[in-house]
Amino acid sequence: MRRGRPPTFGVEEEFLLLHPGTGHPVPHAPEILRQVGRSFTAELAEFQLESNTPVCRTAEEAHRELTAARRELAAAADRRGSLLVSTGFAPRGLPDSLPLTDKSRYRTIRDRFGQLLDSHTAAGCHVHVGMPDLTTALAVSDHLRPHLPALLALTANSPFCGGRDTGHASWRSVMWSRLPSAGPPPLHRSTGSYRRSVQLLLNSGAALDRAMVYWLVRPAEHLSTLEFRIADATGTAEESLLLALLIRALAMIALQDVAEGRPPAELPDQRLRLALWRAAHDGLEGDGLDAEGELVPARALVEKLCRTAQPALEASGDSARVDDILSRLLRHGSGAHRQRRAHERRHDMADVVALLAEQTRTALPD
Repeated sequence: MRRGRPPTFGVEEEFLLLHPGTGHPVPHAPEILRQVGRSFTAELAEFQLESNTPVCRTAEEAHRELTAARRELAAAADRRGSLLVSTGFAPRGLPDSLPLTDKSRYRTIRDRFGQLLDSHTAAGCHVHVGMPDLTTALAVSDHLRPHLPALLALTANSPFCGGRDTGHASWRSVMWSRLPSAGPPPLHRSTGSYRRSVQLLLNSGAALDRAMVYWLVRPAEHLSTLEFRIADATGTAEESLLLALLIRALAMIALQDVAEGRPPAELPDQRLRLALWRAAHDGLEGDGLDAEGELVPARALVEKLCRTAQPALEASGDSARVDDILSRLLRHGSGAHRQRRAHERRHDMADVVALLAEQTRTALPD
C-alpha cells in the first residue's frame, strides 16, 4: 500500500424518536431541533433527526464528533420526554398518518409516491469519503460494489416492525429497496454512463431531483465525495466509526487500483441484488452470497473484506482500533442479534426499545 495522506471522511447518522412508554414514534423533532446547537437537520417525518460530523481526517476526531452528537441529541430528547434511538426502522411500526416535516419537497414526495412514503422513514448511517474528481469517484464506486453485501450484513440493525420480528436482520434495507431510484449502483465505467443513468431516473419520474438518486453508493458532487448509503443506523457510535473506517480503507485500496489501471471485478447486477437481499435477511449471524454466487457464512465475507482493507488500515493507523471494535461486535453480535436477544428474555418490545435507547448513548461492551 502506497503511503499517502488518507482521504477525508464524514458520517451522517439518522435517528428516531420514540415514546418511552409505548415505543411508538413521536413527532418531537421540530422542538428538539430548536434546542440543540450543533449541526443537526430534520428529515421527512417529524420523528426523525440527522446528525452530520464535520469533515474528519482521523478516527479520533470522528469518534469524538459522533459521541458528542449522540449525547446532545439524547439529552434534548430526554428533556422533551422522548427517547433517541439508533435503529434502521421503527420497531413498533409507523403511525397511520405520517407527521411530515413542513417542507414543500416532502409534500411533493408524498403526492407522487403515495404509500412508498413509508420507505423514507428508514434510518441509515451514511459515510462520505473525499474524492479528487467525479471520474475517480465513479471508478471507486465500480470497484467497491462487491463489498456492499458484507457491509450491510455487518451493520444490520432493524429486525422488528409493527412489534413483530420481520424475519430479516435489516428490514430498513427491504423497505428502502422498494423505492424506484434505490438499489445498488450501476457499473458506471464513465461519466457519460453515469449522467445517462441519472437522467433516466429523472425522465422516468423515479427521482424528483438528483438528491433523490438513492443508489447505495453515489457521488455527492456538491461535496466532492463518494457517499455510501448501505448501512442501517447503527446501535452505537463505535459501530458507525467502524463502518466509516472500513469504507475509507476500502476506498483507499480502490483508489490505488484505479491509479494502477486495474479494472473492477465483473459482478452481474442480479447476483449483487441477491447478495444484498441475503445480507438483509441473514445479517451477520447467518449466510451470505459470495462473488461466485455460493452461500458462505456472512462472517467469512466480513473477514475477507477486512483482509482487503488491512493494508489501508495499517497505512492510516486505524488497524488496532478497527480490530478492537470488530472483535467486540463479533463477540456480542450484530445490532439485529442484540435486539432479538433482548426480545427473547420476556417477549416484550419494551425491552428492545430500552436496549436501543441505552446503546445509542453508550459503547459496545468489552
